[in-house]
Amino acid sequence: MEVGLTLGLENQEGSLKLKLKDCGSNVKDISIKLDGGASWLYQGIVDAFEEKIGSAVENAITKKLTKGISRLDSYLKSLPKEVPVDDHTSLNVTFVNDVLLSDSFVGFETNGLFIERNPSLPILDLYNKILKLPILCTNSSKMMGITLDEAVFNSASALYYDAKFMHWIVDQIPDQSLLNTAGWRFIIPQLYKKYPNHDMNLEISLSSPPVVEISNHKAGANVFADMTIDVLEEDEVIPVACISLVIQGTGVFKISGNNLVGAVRLNDFQMSLKWSKIGNLRMYLIQPVVWTLIETVFLPHANTRLSKGLPLPILHGFILQNAEIILSTSRLAVCSDVAFTESNKRFSYFIQ
Repeated sequence: MEVGLTLGLENQEGSLKLKLKDCGSNVKDISIKLDGGASWLYQGIVDAFEEKIGSAVENAITKKLTKGISRLDSYLKSLPKEVPVDDHTSLNVTFVNDVLLSDSFVGFETNGLFIERNPSLPILDLYNKILKLPILCTNSSKMMGITLDEAVFNSASALYYDAKFMHWIVDQIPDQSLLNTAGWRFIIPQLYKKYPNHDMNLEISLSSPPVVEISNHKAGANVFADMTIDVLEEDEVIPVACISLVIQGTGVFKISGNNLVGAVRLNDFQMSLKWSKIGNLRMYLIQPVVWTLIETVFLPHANTRLSKGLPLPILHGFILQNAEIILSTSRLAVCSDVAFTESNKRFSYFIQ
């Protein structure tokens, strides 16, 4: 027998619409053999109705396929348009532009930007942009490719920045002596002279959203921050100086489950005095201390957040296997095989 299907797949208001355009089956030949004492009698009846039996099989198969495609269409329509990342943000996975079909792949483009869980920020218009598919996977045997534009990462940094999540008060560090003016007496003598043996806080706040840049084989981030030195005097917090920082880091990515996780390594940084209430500061003496603070406080804090990962837009019930990450101009591609999770019973449902 032969079974033929013609399907249409299109983007309908941000969801996928699966249409059954044509469906049919053709039983070329059917053979039914009966055994038993009176099989010679029934075999004649079966042979007489062979054509009708074949036709009934064709109709049953066509009905089953039609029902299965309808169920699959309902499942595609029910796919979420937001994927929660944490308590404050979601990933906008609304489909945009037309579905790309070729002899070897089916391509989809989603909005992909970070939004508030209760969306109130404007979302960039990615409709009608030129699709950059197919994804440049080095291994053509990979089953799936997912491309993330650097705009995805920059939308996340902008969202967290606007929500005022990029401000930290540091009161615990590995070298706790640096949070007392005595630890600075040879670096900033006037600080120790004015506030001898006073405890301190460091306030770190980003002055603008971090900028992520992806190029061939390299991902980096530029972070612009202000570090304010606070002196604690009884119940009063006294800001005494502020240092502007420009931190340049390199991003490292890997796949954990179905999440893209990352970490940042320090490449270089520049610093300048923004203001001071304790006179001029010798920045060349302060620079090694600030380098240590970035390496032991700022980066571990940032990497703890990044280690939670970004959920990749993959159907529930599947898991990535043998994934590789490819960096190109302004894009990151994840090329991977996929496998069923043990709990995935969805696709058997479509053909039952």
